[in-house]
Amino acid sequence: MAKPGERVKVVVEKEEIEGVLMPEEKEFVVVKLDTGYNMGIDKKRVKEIKPLGKKKEKIPELPKEKSKKGLPTIAILHTGGTIASKVDYETGGVIARFSPEEILAMFPELKEIANIKSRLVANMWSEDMRFGHYNILAKEVDKEIKAGTDGVIITHGTDTLHYTSAALSFMLKDLSIPVMLVGAQRSSDRGSSDAALNLISAVFFIAANKKFAEVAVCMHENTEDETCMILPGTKCRKMHSSRRDAFQAINVLPWARVDYDKKQANYLRTGFNKVSAKKKAQILPMKENIKVGIIYCHPNMYASQFKAFSGYDGLVIDGTGLGHAPVSETDKITKENAQIMKEIQDLIKKGTVVVMATQTVYGGIDMNVYAPGRKLIEAGVLGNYCDMTTETAYIKLAWLLSNYPKEKAKEMFGQNLVGEISERLEYEKEFVKQ
Repeated sequence: MAKPGERVKVVVEKEEIEGVLMPEEKEFVVVKLDTGYNMGIDKKRVKEIKPLGKKKEKIPELPKEKSKKGLPTIAILHTGGTIASKVDYETGGVIARFSPEEILAMFPELKEIANIKSRLVANMWSEDMRFGHYNILAKEVDKEIKAGTDGVIITHGTDTLHYTSAALSFMLKDLSIPVMLVGAQRSSDRGSSDAALNLISAVFFIAANKKFAEVAVCMHENTEDETCMILPGTKCRKMHSSRRDAFQAINVLPWARVDYDKKQANYLRTGFNKVSAKKKAQILPMKENIKVGIIYCHPNMYASQFKAFSGYDGLVIDGTGLGHAPVSETDKITKENAQIMKEIQDLIKKGTVVVMATQTVYGGIDMNVYAPGRKLIEAGVLGNYCDMTTETAYIKLAWLLSNYPKEKAKEMFGQNLVGEISERLEYEKEFVKQ
């Protein structure tokens, strides 16, 4: 019996169809034709499926690249995602490419910019990542620092890339080299792919800027294939499910703009940490069993939704507006809101650290403006006057509770540690007017 991935001949009434058998569908036999297109054939029409043998993917022998004097050495750590992958049109799957030779074969411009070394650290969907994977990445970065590498690029799936960039920003204390996270919305062999420009721009920026020592993200500036932005690791976010310019800086300007065609990397602001041989990087890891949750505020909530976080170490309330939750009883219909307030108070009394973020994404928290917010402050909800994204607040809270006693963690949550809190909102997003 033929298996998916095997080359087959499908016999129907008046013809025979050759191609690669794809995973089974309920009512159809699906074959990938030599043209690259899939053909679905009604199972009722199929008389026979003849196996023709499995066609193995041909990986060409690639020459080993020699290091070039005068160029910086950059390590690419591959964790999965589409940035260093291509579609295998024989099987329909996505193949990861991660050896230095394969990376250079895909992006030949890189060898003129830097000496590249590359290895696989993980091969997974980014939404499957857990705190243990952040610890692995931090250790791998530390290895490269000790080996004398000039910069590290982490290729990463885009869905949770901003969680990882925030985590590494907190975990890598006294970072002495740049660490750049790079993703792609579309695989590298598609004409509309953003993979090449994102990766090449990240390598170029590291090579051209010898002083920058931050965890940052390098992604497309807009839908044109021209420039990339260097975004701060704790103040950026994926803002679109599919566009190439999905990642945006939040409440601050990006660090820099990279125009590789013009060989330009221009800073948009300063204040970044600088490369220093005197720095000794330290890893402050995440506890893998720490329990921190996020609850999204919405109309018609129930106290039981908050009670579900009983026993958690921390909870981020993704509040509305300036940092609000439905905690006010104003009539008979809103009696449940009083129970929500009681549940929040109980969580805090039992030891859960509760903090506020805003689901508006842009802007900051000010719970002093309205009475419900002041009630939350009195109950012990933290985060007033902060402008962290919900994702950064979540990562920061988990990291603090992993490394400090609870009271110290609570004290530090409102402090700006690695650029995650703005001293003041100097930059407002220019919203598109319809």
